Amino acid sequence: MGIRIAVVDDKRLLRTTLCEQLAYYEELEIVLKAADGDEFLEMMKALKPEQLPQVVLMDIEMPNMDGIETVGLTREIYPEVLCLMLTVFDNDEKLFEAIQAGACGYLLKDEKIGNIARAITECVYDGSVPMSPRIAQKALNLLKNTNKPAEECPLPENDCVLSSREIEILQRIVDGLNYQQIGERLFISPHTVRKHTANIYEKLHVTNKASAIKVAMHKRWV
Repeated sequence: MGIRIAVVDDKRLLRTTLCEQLAYYEELEIVLKAADGDEFLEMMKALKPEQLPQVVLMDIEMPNMDGIETVGLTREIYPEVLCLMLTVFDNDEKLFEAIQAGACGYLLKDEKIGNIARAITECVYDGSVPMSPRIAQKALNLLKNTNKPAEECPLPENDCVLSSREIEILQRIVDGLNYQQIGERLFISPHTVRKHTANIYEKLHVTNKASAIKVAMHKRWV
C-alpha cells in the first residue's frame, strides 16, 4: 500500500491525466477523484478512517465549493489529511488564502509530474512545505509583509512561550528544512524533531507549518 492520494479538480481531462501519471509511481495510490469540494467531502464521508487519503491535490477555482473553502473544511473535519494546492494561480491573494486555510504546500500545474510526486512524499514523510520555485519567494515576502490585526489572527502573547530548542527548530522550519535535515543539523533524530514540532504547534495554537512560520515572523524569532 502506498501513500493514499485524492485528486480534486473540476477539469475532467486534467484530473484523469494527473491520476494516470501518478499511477506510475508505486509509492502512490489514488483512492478518490472529485470534481469539486462538495463532491469531495461527500465522498470522504463514505470512507473508513483507514481508507481516507493522506494527501489531497486540490485545485482552487471550482464550481459549488472552491479549493480554498474545501481545504478549510477538510482541515476541520479531517485534521490528519494534508491538502496540497495544485493550481494555475500564482498571485499573492490566492497564496495567502490557501496558507490561511491550512494548505501544506502550493504547487503550480506546470510542475513536472516527478516534482509533484516528490512533493507528496515529502509532505507525508518529511513534514516539508513544498512550493513551486516562483511561489516560494512570494510566500516568504508575503509572510514578512503581512500585518494582520490581532483580532483576525490571534498570536501568543508571551514572547518566551517556546524553549530554546523549539526556537532552534522553528528557525530551521522557516529555512525550509524537513525533519531529517533538521535532525542532522541539531544532532537529534527526526522523530524527536517531529515531537518538538508538535509541541510548537500546540504552544502557538496552530495546526500547520505555514501558520507557525507566520507567528515566528510576526514575533521576530527568526
